[in-house]
Amino acid sequence: MHTTVLKALYAAALLLAASAHAAPTLVKDVRVFDGERVHAQRSVLFDKGVIVDANYRGAVPSGARIVSGQGRTLLPGFIDAHTHAFRFHELPVLFGVTTQIDMFTDVTMMKQAKQAMAEGRDHTHADLFSAGTLVTAPGGHGTQFGIPIPTISKPEEAQAFVDARIAEGSDFIKIVMEGGYGFKPLSLATAKAVIDAAHKRGKMAVVHIGTEKDARDVLAAGADGLVHLFPAESADVEGLAKLARARGAFVIPTFAVLESMAGYRGDDLLADPSLAALLDKDAQAPLKARYGQDARPALLAAPKAVAAALVKAGVPVLAGTDAGNPGTQYGVSMHREVAALVDAGLTPVQALAAATSVPARVFKLGRRGRIAAGYKADLLLVEGNPAADIRTTRHIVEVWKDGESASGLRDGQRDKVAKATAAAAQARGQALPPDGRISQFSDQRLGSPFGLGWSASTDSFAGGKSTVKLTVQPALPDGQVPLAIDATVDPGLPFAWAGVAFMPAAQPMQPADLSAAKVVRFKVRGDGKSYQFMAMSQGVQVPGAKRFTAGPEWTEVTVAFSELKGIDSSAVTMLGFNAGPQPGDYHLEIADVRLLDR
Repeated sequence: MHTTVLKALYAAALLLAASAHAAPTLVKDVRVFDGERVHAQRSVLFDKGVIVDANYRGAVPSGARIVSGQGRTLLPGFIDAHTHAFRFHELPVLFGVTTQIDMFTDVTMMKQAKQAMAEGRDHTHADLFSAGTLVTAPGGHGTQFGIPIPTISKPEEAQAFVDARIAEGSDFIKIVMEGGYGFKPLSLATAKAVIDAAHKRGKMAVVHIGTEKDARDVLAAGADGLVHLFPAESADVEGLAKLARARGAFVIPTFAVLESMAGYRGDDLLADPSLAALLDKDAQAPLKARYGQDARPALLAAPKAVAAALVKAGVPVLAGTDAGNPGTQYGVSMHREVAALVDAGLTPVQALAAATSVPARVFKLGRRGRIAAGYKADLLLVEGNPAADIRTTRHIVEVWKDGESASGLRDGQRDKVAKATAAAAQARGQALPPDGRISQFSDQRLGSPFGLGWSASTDSFAGGKSTVKLTVQPALPDGQVPLAIDATVDPGLPFAWAGVAFMPAAQPMQPADLSAAKVVRFKVRGDGKSYQFMAMSQGVQVPGAKRFTAGPEWTEVTVAFSELKGIDSSAVTMLGFNAGPQPGDYHLEIADVRLLDR
């Protein structure tokens, strides 16, 4: 580049960025993936949050920090195109995710994050572009989290609903078309009206779908993109790809969460010590959880084939994890997502583009997602060549957010996790009673040998109206006192429940180390209906569960903690016996509940 032009560009770049105070940084003699293609060797200069020159050939600027690029690859910071940014806000940048495209989060948090981003004062967290509140039907997907949100019932409400989301600060409109798992679906007519209303205001409308039919329907209705593919063993792969191409749509497959739904781990991120060292027990818990209790990898056949066909047809495919769900975690799951895209048939370069330049272009995110002069200095430096082996994205050397190194953040997090791990190793687990019994029911109290003990549990905190009555029964011949659970499960929620819960810690929903126990054993009888034994552990929002039937005669049921996918027995927050989700009246009796080591 001509020296005069270079100096002018350098000066302009310094004026454009006024937030960062670090010295200029020169990553020297490094392999560069610029968001679209790989360059074997370049030097990249950035300063004050902006890339000054993506192919710098001049003298080292005075005071510049030099970073060796030998044997390394410099990438744009990853853009996770599908998250739910409710918590763990410190994690994404640690793993090289510098931008999150959020598909549903708390509006107040969204506003705070967007204000910090606009003021250029938050270099420790990923930038956020968000749909805010999603568009769903009463009782639809998105209403089950205990957060009151507005819902929509008919097409005539669409424009006002969309305008309200835009007024809240939504960058685009996210629609839910999901009729499975007991959710009440949004009608296609209403979804189309919302799409039209969004377009009328110049906003994109993207859609969560759960089936191939819904995917076809919303594409035909004008959706700009699908933010999921669907778990299935087969599909009309070519037909769906042609339809998406014809409609000018894009697709975010979200393989990380599809693997969770299939009960299948594509590869274990926690098996990599360099990644696990940045995640404490609370942060690791979601990665250990799964939606699917049984492994059904065949359910990934259709989405893999569709993803490959989409790329072949020229449809933009974006990398997004659906972080916030079981089987995922913010930041780190992007390294699984890009690998899953390659497993599905994309080249490593296509997968890297899906995590950088493609989402930046599709969502119109401005000057990010590429390594080019004038673009944000959101960068990821890794050992090796991810264009040849996609899994080398995990070998992180350094991350820069707005031109500021995250090495101090990474070192601090690593130290924090190491100390917490050491403390946990020294801590003693909860001692079990000699007979293992945790049910000490009597006329006076629902007693237990430790923890807060037993209490009624219903879906009321999530806005449900289910009810339960607990009644102590006469003692059995062996002296054990049963507890009768009379529940009425209301149809208002897709995951309605009522029952009884045991809290093993001294404070509500705090973890207790029950790792001395391998199984939970209890006696039941009842009305012949199906019930669930459930457990929750720290950091996991979806409980592990096993169903059992309560017939007219007393029977003994044994549940191993190993059967409860994603539940960490060293951090149990709740054990429960629940009726539901089918509405109706239930009668269950439990007795002699024990935690045993075999």
